[in-house]
Amino acid sequence: MYRSRTGRAMAGVVGAAALLLTGCSSGDDGNQPSKASQQPRETDPYWVNPEGNAARQAASYREDGDDEKAALIEEIAAQPVAEWIGTENVEAETRRITESAAKADRDALLVLYNIPHRDCGQFSRGGAADAAAYRDFVDRAAEGIGDRRATVILEPDAVLHLVDSCTPREFHEERYQLLRGAVDRLKKQPNAKVYLDAGNAGWSNPDVLQEPLRRAGIDKADGFSVNVSNFYPTAESAEFGRKLSEKVGGKPFVIDTSRNGNGSYTGGDPKENWCNPPGRALGETPTVETGDPLVDAYLWIKRPGESDGECKGGPKAGDWWPEYALGLARGAE
Repeated sequence: MYRSRTGRAMAGVVGAAALLLTGCSSGDDGNQPSKASQQPRETDPYWVNPEGNAARQAASYREDGDDEKAALIEEIAAQPVAEWIGTENVEAETRRITESAAKADRDALLVLYNIPHRDCGQFSRGGAADAAAYRDFVDRAAEGIGDRRATVILEPDAVLHLVDSCTPREFHEERYQLLRGAVDRLKKQPNAKVYLDAGNAGWSNPDVLQEPLRRAGIDKADGFSVNVSNFYPTAESAEFGRKLSEKVGGKPFVIDTSRNGNGSYTGGDPKENWCNPPGRALGETPTVETGDPLVDAYLWIKRPGESDGECKGGPKAGDWWPEYALGLARGAE
């Protein structure tokens, strides 16, 4: 999905996935996820959506009698993945997600990805029409969070694209203002954590990002995120994050480990190695027990099985692609 965009996975999660798929609801509203569908809160406090793409795909394979494929997709369905907030009914969508997480006694994991001039006109181009529309988007998302526990990954690549000559210079100051304002607004919610995205380990010199992150509001954020939608190994991402943390006041960070089990892809066109690369694998499963005081969590921010864009035979960015999901799960075996 991003132009600028390791561990084995899934021991013993098939049983948990089966519970996920058979115990999806209880209670009067029919939408409350079963507590049995969640991972242990002390190690993985984030909400598993029992109706996500992977869960539905696994159920479909089971119904068709394809138990081998179902078991592979259940390795994804059993884990919490981030919910990327859309642009229609923003407040209602965010409220539905955070309320479902709260009913399961888990934290919502959200991504806000709607900054104007998003993705530099590439596969995930778009974003809010203007600054006012973006501020309204963030405000509605914050209202939807309310006082419930939520971790927000704020605008993947938005800062990185300010320093890689991708976003035109005339939009820079506005973007800094919008990101600072988004951090401020989200932090008004009493139980919201905000991680400002900081790119990936492809940046060998974190000095480049120090001042842009400060201008974007890192001082008021809870930390930053690295490797979102990318494939750099966890150890490499952690080293990059620690160096960057030194530059921004010792802020902690989270690492996207959703697809980095086999590390980065080095074949084909280097300019598109980030886009649906073959032979990749699921990475470390989400957890807050990272063994590193600066790494708050390993998270699946990019949703495994959703396309990066219309490259290498993939559908449009964000669409579910079961064949790719199967490849990620097989690569982690």
